[in-house]
Amino acid sequence: MAGTNNFSVSRYAPDRGVWSKLTARDSMVRRLDWPLLFSAIALSFIGSLLVWSATRNRTELTQGDPYAFLFRHILNTGIGFALMVGTIWLGHRTLRGAVPVLYGISVVLVLLVLTPLGATINGAHAWIVIGGGFSLQPSEFVKITIILGMAVLLAAKVDAGDQIHPDHRTVAKSLVLAVVPMAIVMLMPDLGSVMVMVVIVLGVLLASGASNRWIFGLIGAGIVGAVLVTALGLLDQYQINRFAAFANPELDPAGAGYNTNQARIAVGSGGLYGAGLFNGHQTTGQFVPEQQTDFIFTVAGEELGFIGGSAIIALLGVVLWRACRIARETTELYGTIVAAGIIAWFAFQSFENIGMTLGIMPVAGLPLPFVSYGGSSMFAVWVAIGLLQSIRVQRPLTA
Repeated sequence: MAGTNNFSVSRYAPDRGVWSKLTARDSMVRRLDWPLLFSAIALSFIGSLLVWSATRNRTELTQGDPYAFLFRHILNTGIGFALMVGTIWLGHRTLRGAVPVLYGISVVLVLLVLTPLGATINGAHAWIVIGGGFSLQPSEFVKITIILGMAVLLAAKVDAGDQIHPDHRTVAKSLVLAVVPMAIVMLMPDLGSVMVMVVIVLGVLLASGASNRWIFGLIGAGIVGAVLVTALGLLDQYQINRFAAFANPELDPAGAGYNTNQARIAVGSGGLYGAGLFNGHQTTGQFVPEQQTDFIFTVAGEELGFIGGSAIIALLGVVLWRACRIARETTELYGTIVAAGIIAWFAFQSFENIGMTLGIMPVAGLPLPFVSYGGSSMFAVWVAIGLLQSIRVQRPLTA
């Protein structure tokens, strides 16, 4: 029918009712990726229970209210869900035109962290304290703007039909766009976020079809950069200690190696079925620091056991699987690149977070997506889900 688009329900007769329109094949509701949505919701729900268990006895954090972090986590999830809905409503294509503004805002926010407005939490000067017990970590939103910004540049000529793959000049521009906020974040220093951003950049370039020379060149530059950063003493001592403890957990078991050792004890003690929610000795005894954020997986390992931990990993796997399917099915390079950047982000951050609790990755201060407590992280991952859903909803219908 002339004048209709993929989302139109105008051809349905009024007597079919609202329900028929909502469930029609071309309706937005039907075109949402429900396994992706339900998996993200399930992870956030499980996270709320784990955060509750990890904080209910922490009176120094809760000021005597055992439900404080539970309610905050639920509130953060609710706000994140609303941001997802708003992202779907606006659409990734509409946001494409707003990327310069969003990028500028994110750069300004990370710069503000380096001013007196910034605050140091857990050794990283990466926060802006808003007040009322709330703070903002701008580096979480930089991950999104790097993905969107690089996607706009790399896909512009390809989606317009002027090129098959982005040329070297375009790739260079996109890398400059990514390096600027990454360099600022590195000054905080927030090494964990920079690691995620590097992986995002590699994932974006691979999805864009850029020359392999850029990929291998960046990997080589990353290795050289890591050596120079270490040699020039640009890392803080606590970061150096974390890597040293990863290489040898027994080097400083009461200091830098304490977190990793206690995390492994907590996960290992859970066995197959776990001790039961709220019954973990390591969790109840508060032996694992930052258990509601970076080490949330230790609560799952101890209290829900191997089965519970595997369920979380399986749900994260579903999120990645559905994201890969969305990236594969979209017909525009811009959508493919955005989806690929989110996949790289979620995959690496999940692997790093779970890996550091098991002692197979260094401690990097990264939250587990959807599960860990933290407003900025929760908002960012739900916006990412909104972008993925928008890409799926706006793809052309097949016959």
